[in-house]
Amino acid sequence: MSKRSRRAEMQAARRARARADRERRRDPARALVSAMMLFYFSAFLLIALQGEIQWQGFALAAAVPMMIYIATLWLPRFFPADKLLLAIANFLCALGVLVLYSTDRGAGTSRGMQQAMYYGIGIIAMLVCIMIVRYIRRWKFLMKVVMMGAAALMVLPLAIGTEQNGATNWIVIGGTSLQPSEVVKIALLLILGWYMSRHQFWPWFLFAGFSLLVLMLQKDLGTALIYYITTLLLFYASTGNLPLTGLGVIGGCGAAVVGYKMFAHVKKRVAIWRNPWIYYETSGYQIAQTLMAIASGGLFGVGLGLGAPRVIPVYFTDCIFAVICEQFGVIFGILVLAMYVILILRGTFIAQSSRHSFHAIMAMGATVMLGVQTFIIIGGVLKMIPLTGVTMPFVSYGGTSLVSCMGLIGLIQGVASVNQDDLTYDYEISRSLQEEMLLPEADR
Repeated sequence: MSKRSRRAEMQAARRARARADRERRRDPARALVSAMMLFYFSAFLLIALQGEIQWQGFALAAAVPMMIYIATLWLPRFFPADKLLLAIANFLCALGVLVLYSTDRGAGTSRGMQQAMYYGIGIIAMLVCIMIVRYIRRWKFLMKVVMMGAAALMVLPLAIGTEQNGATNWIVIGGTSLQPSEVVKIALLLILGWYMSRHQFWPWFLFAGFSLLVLMLQKDLGTALIYYITTLLLFYASTGNLPLTGLGVIGGCGAAVVGYKMFAHVKKRVAIWRNPWIYYETSGYQIAQTLMAIASGGLFGVGLGLGAPRVIPVYFTDCIFAVICEQFGVIFGILVLAMYVILILRGTFIAQSSRHSFHAIMAMGATVMLGVQTFIIIGGVLKMIPLTGVTMPFVSYGGTSLVSCMGLIGLIQGVASVNQDDLTYDYEISRSLQEEMLLPEADR
């Protein structure tokens, strides 16, 4: 190779690096993430300086923005990523840490610090799920292992579980409470996606039926509703069979009636939903305080760390959306809802863009699951439907729920990465064909 050609190659390489640097600087995701990091740094710093200075606030002011940067801009350097999806999920996770830490002051609790730790574990779970989707190709034997492990996890609360809010769906291991049904959500999507994509009815049907039966025995009707709607919508998406889907809807309505007649706490929740004010002194106190908190926040909120969120029972799980509206205002609450809508639309687009039926069904299932759970809990807080004991995705306090939701984002992001790999492969093939067509006939 001559000196001139080597010099030309070096100049071309420098131009390519300069072009890549310019594109990186123009990346809108960097500006969005920078704004998010500044918002949370300022918010945690503000809380830390209120009253008695607390070192935890300074630690979170550094740690939370750093986790946002790692999960949204640093990890995507190693694989193609949908940065908008990652940005929304990480904003919601950080919002949960912020609201929980703001309500810790004066309460003697440390839920904010614990949620920040769960957030870090959730980022790891998201990365693991991305790697699973990107690199595992042989699922036939592994799927049987997943089914057996998930079934064992589901029945654990029936044997060694503890009851909370009328449902026996928790187990305690080493002083830490875990909700196995949250972990099984990821396994359920893998099972549904694999067998539905291969048009094998009985394996996924038996597993889904078994899971619903166990959840009914645990009286965990909120999670059972999420499982059922997700399975039914994926069945319709994979088959297009409207009559059987309609039959499933009728069966679900019948199961709801049976659950209402069988379980006393379901009857109580429906009665509270119809008129919480006549039960204000007893069981209607929670929803009444929730509605008053949203109203007291007005359009712009009472201010970060202010208000009276601890008046609401279990404000840190079921009713955290009311705390957000009280502190930040109804306008901010609407923007949070808009983020969930964008996340759902983005997940749907990723599923529709997939060329592999397994990936498409799995990504659609994760999107549906997050959307259904969001509607159930926020609809309950706003008194659109009876309030059920499910968490607000990414935001509510709870390690199992947060890690599970980040795992679902990992499944969607893994599919998005594979989609981008497919597009890159198509581009390279197209470019090589164009170059071949430009060659003289003697060189072809």
